[in-house]
Order: sequence, then structure tokens, then C-alpha cells
Amino acid sequence: MKAIPLVCFALIALFLVGCGQTEKIKMASNPVLTPGQHPQVFEKTITKNLSCEYLLFLPEGYSKNKQGWPLMLFLHGAGERGSDLNKVKIHGPPKIVEKRKDFPFIVVSPQCPEDDWWTDKVEVLINLLDDIAARYNVDTERIYLTGLSMGGYGSWALAAEYPERFAAVAPICGGGNRIMAFRLKDVPVWAFHGAKDPVVPLKQSEEMVDAIKARGGDARLTVYPNAGHDSWTETYNNKELYDWFLEHRKISKTK
Repeated sequence: MKAIPLVCFALIALFLVGCGQTEKIKMASNPVLTPGQHPQVFEKTITKNLSCEYLLFLPEGYSKNKQGWPLMLFLHGAGERGSDLNKVKIHGPPKIVEKRKDFPFIVVSPQCPEDDWWTDKVEVLINLLDDIAARYNVDTERIYLTGLSMGGYGSWALAAEYPERFAAVAPICGGGNRIMAFRLKDVPVWAFHGAKDPVVPLKQSEEMVDAIKARGGDARLTVYPNAGHDSWTETYNNKELYDWFLEHRKISKTK
């Protein structure tokens, strides 16, 4: 039998020592618990990739030298989902600004992917808003939120999750979680709905507005008696909506 070189013994010894250290670490991180209930802590760092395509409108006269501009975040309906941004221009503010270059808001109009929902994209939306506010001349005390149908649901959900971010919210033919209405008591809300809506029942808007009012909030509902699901055309063609937005400002708690 040939003699085993000393280097082999050294490698074997290091391997055994390493195994012993690994076992000790494992034992330390997974202590044996006695039967019964024990307080524990879970902590894990994860990395996420958030992305979406969107339309950005900057009004005539936009200048970084001017005091910040009001911003409107618009959430489209289910029919405009996908990867073609031209579909987002079919309704609402992104349609209006195609012709109205003097529209007095920065308008951000993201597109929801096919077969997805705005209510599942709250984290994407708030991070998009953060990014726009950081890179453009935005008055963060005048950020407004609106959306139609699926975007109405998204508006209710996003506003309830981040009420401190919005100066006013206008959900159109959508609905929300009434349990979360208490979070909207300090956010002015103007909801819109068609009385004959066959897709989203009027009750969806009524319940949210009533729940906010019951908690002392500022909420109102405009019902179009002859409108079906399309209650957004009349709403977005109404100058009163934009005047109402601009009447409201989110006062910073530091002031």
C-alpha cells in the first residue's frame, strides 16, 4: 500500500473541522425547544423587481423653475389592460390631454398587464408615484387619484392603503373594502356612478361613501340617473371635477 501524502491528511482534517463548524452553526440557529409555546422572531431580506409602463403628460409651461405642479394619477379600466399604451388613451385624462396641452396637471397613466388587476398592483403604483415625484417638479401636497371601473376599485384600494399621499380621490364606478373606510376619513372623496350600471352595482359606491361619512369623513357621491357602466365620460368632461381637485391640498404634518 502506498503512503498517503501528508497533504491529503491535512485536507481530510480541514474537511472534518469544517463539518464540525457547520453543525455547530446549525445547532445554534435551530435550538431544541422544550414542549410548549415560545416567542420567536422571523426575519428575511428579499429583493423585488417592480415595473410598469405608463404615459406621462407634462403641461404647457411646465418648468423646473416653477413652484411644483399638481399631479393626477389615473387608473384605467379592465378593457385597457395589456402592453399597448395607446389603449390607455381611450378614456379619461390621457385622452383629454392628447388635445388639451394646457391641462393644468402632470398626468401619470400607468397600464395594468393583461389578466392582472389594479388592486394587486398597489405596491407598484405607490413606487411609481414616488419615482415621478422625485424626478419631476411635483407639488407633493397636491397629488390626486382617480380611476374608472377596475381603476375605480384600484383608486379605493390605493387611497385606503396610502391615505397620507393623496389630497383628494375621485373613484368612478368602482368599489372598495368598507372595513378600510376609516383610513379615508381625512381624504376628500368624490365618487361617481351610473344608476343603471349592469357591471358594477351602484351599491358598491354607495356603501363606501356611507362608510366614510359614518366615520366623520368628507365623501360625496354623484349618481347619473340614466347612465349605465359608462359614468366616466360625463365625469371627466366636467370642469367641476378638476376645480374640486385643485381646491384640496394635503397639508404636511411638519407644517
